[in-house]
Amino acid sequence: MRVAVIGGGPGGLYFAALAKQLSPSWEITVWERNAADDTFGFGVVFSDETLDGIAQADPEIFTAMSVEFARWSDIDVRYRGQVLTSGGHGFAALGRKRLLRILQDRCAALQVDVRYRTLAPPAGQLAAAYDLVVASDGVRSATRAAFADTFAADLDERHCRYMWLATDKVFEAFTFIVEEQDFGTMQVHAYPFDATRSTFIVEMDEEAWRRAGFAESADRDFPPGTSDEDSIRRCEEILAGHLDGHRLIPNGSKWIRFTTVRNTTWRHENVVLLGDAAHTAHFSIGSGTKLAMEDALALAACLHEHPDVPAALAAYEAERKPVVESTQRAAQASLEWFENVGRYTGQEAPQFAFNLLTRSRRVTYDNLRVRDQQFTDAVDAWHAAETAGGATPPMFRPFRLGGLRLRNRVVVPPTALYAAVDGVPGDFHLLHLSTQALGGSALVIAGMTAVSPDGRATSGCPGLYTDEQEAAWRRITDFVHRQSDTGLGVQLTHAGRRAATGSPSADGTSAPLAEGGWPLIAASPIAWDEASATPREATREDMDTVVQDFAEAARRADRAGFDALQLQYAHGQLMSSFLSPLTNLRTDAYGGRLAGRLRFPLEVLRAVRAVWPAGKALIVRISAADWAEGGIGEADVVAICRALADGGADAIDVSTGEVVAHERPRYGRSYQTPYADLIRNATGIPTIAVGAISTYDDVNSIILAGRADLCAVGRAQLHDPLWTLHAAAAQNYTGPGAPWPAQWKAGSARQPGARTDRIPPRLQLLRTIDAPVHQRWLPRHAAATTAL
Repeated sequence: MRVAVIGGGPGGLYFAALAKQLSPSWEITVWERNAADDTFGFGVVFSDETLDGIAQADPEIFTAMSVEFARWSDIDVRYRGQVLTSGGHGFAALGRKRLLRILQDRCAALQVDVRYRTLAPPAGQLAAAYDLVVASDGVRSATRAAFADTFAADLDERHCRYMWLATDKVFEAFTFIVEEQDFGTMQVHAYPFDATRSTFIVEMDEEAWRRAGFAESADRDFPPGTSDEDSIRRCEEILAGHLDGHRLIPNGSKWIRFTTVRNTTWRHENVVLLGDAAHTAHFSIGSGTKLAMEDALALAACLHEHPDVPAALAAYEAERKPVVESTQRAAQASLEWFENVGRYTGQEAPQFAFNLLTRSRRVTYDNLRVRDQQFTDAVDAWHAAETAGGATPPMFRPFRLGGLRLRNRVVVPPTALYAAVDGVPGDFHLLHLSTQALGGSALVIAGMTAVSPDGRATSGCPGLYTDEQEAAWRRITDFVHRQSDTGLGVQLTHAGRRAATGSPSADGTSAPLAEGGWPLIAASPIAWDEASATPREATREDMDTVVQDFAEAARRADRAGFDALQLQYAHGQLMSSFLSPLTNLRTDAYGGRLAGRLRFPLEVLRAVRAVWPAGKALIVRISAADWAEGGIGEADVVAICRALADGGADAIDVSTGEVVAHERPRYGRSYQTPYADLIRNATGIPTIAVGAISTYDDVNSIILAGRADLCAVGRAQLHDPLWTLHAAAAQNYTGPGAPWPAQWKAGSARQPGARTDRIPPRLQLLRTIDAPVHQRWLPRHAAATTAL
């Protein structure tokens, strides 16, 4: 087997060493354009998981690395003159130059042919001459470009500027510095990597970077290997208080933007991508070197485990791609948090530090408590004092929503049941709402209730436009209120162009009613999809009618005994069709710019606010992203929500999507929470986070970090209607935020399971001592210990 490796960085060298170790007869050639002692970047951070893999795969490499590791467990957050420390994290770092030397020596010992200062032949030429070509040629991969149609790369260049530096100040922990200046916010990611130096990455958003004057020096052309010395000296001045007289050390350092690399596939015939050529993840969450070395291990293993190259490459991609995509999702959340750090600089220091530490959603409230209970308790205590919540989990602290006091932060979102007859809710609505109300949540909202017959999405949807419907709803609210103090809300809607369809099938799709349908109106005459009927453009008379219908339905909702009202301005329904530029193509006063598109939804809101009691809550649900090109952007969302708050909304329920059929949402755990975060922290308006929130740990994390004020837990509460009570039991919480019905009190404790009554014997002569929560990198102490 003849193998060509393009790129002699850590990924390429590690692959070559492992492959040669597994198959000594293979001919492996590595091309590296730089000299053996050239390197860019400074320190490399590894996780314990990755190090375990290196130790198992090649003990010689691991032993050589571990002798020189800088190790620590603390994270310091420097913010507004304070240093907040969280322990228990576990880091190991090594200088990149030293890592390369270790890998180079190992390749030499295994007789791998590494050709330094030598450009690799074109990938196509290598593919014809070798059995396998491994392209580890970086973010700007020439191999990827050569087969661009196959790899179909997505290169997402972000707007922040950053510069990779080092300093001779040896930090004792992973240190995040957030420095507020008159030009904006500057952040630093710093960590030690040996006894004399630390990596020091300076990052700023584009506007602050320009206001700080960095553009003047950065716009010059710099020869290869030279650094932007003017910018470096300016950074030293701004950050002098954190450098303590030490200097910043460049290495070809210039301002650059981070590019997230994603590829549709990682392989083309006998050519395969590895490391940054295949993928990148933002430096705020991990190391590209770490990912590249994990790739190398998986690729070498797959080549050894499978009978031929095509099968091995397919197995490599199938194994690694999900792992990388998971890392990239976390990295994207972290990247976006730092891009928008200015949203959070109004937070108090304890909440800011917790927010920063949980930014990627991989570290959570419970996870952080395991790592460092003292730190989490301190943040908890601060939040409890702010919210008068006492010693309770964040999710069980009270919240005032408009005039409605909620006993906890959990909401059951609107659920469409498709069980009404002629718009009249029946026994299943009673069963559903009463069960959910008894399950412990603070607010339960009845779903998709039409304000007129033509506003129904399906013939099975309930309404609030007749006396019979009002009476039926009153029966339900009276029953629920007799059993529980849970707040009951109702979502009022006009389905617009999404009206007159059949009930959705198991996959969520629905078709227009073949018979017995009703006329459709929308902002513009645009059908939902090719199979749907085309609505007519709403006239002024239509809009006047809709305004009256919403106001009259709100009056009925009040008389029916609801505590909260939600207006459905999301998911492609009538109000949503006015708000989105993809569905509102009007040329009159109700279209065009955002102010025009907002005009009719605000008319409806004001009419409802005028008749809805001040002592009850009024919520508006929006789609904060259309998940389609040309749709609503972040600036529009913030402006919409400010206008809705001015119009009388007490809170915004922040959903996304379902505005156009050709949407491309990026689903994932808590995937819509960043939009609730954006709105809450950009405007100060209370928000409800929704979307794949299913664990109490995530709810506690969202609330404590200040990303939202309330969390709507939908499918998890359909799976378990007592989800909130069970979350209380799991956290040993028995306070007023989660009252059990008296009839169910016997089941409120955590129930015993198999072998839970077994007490294990002691089988160790000497107990293992737990690692300390707080460990600092103190190289002098480490050197002394090694000498002893």
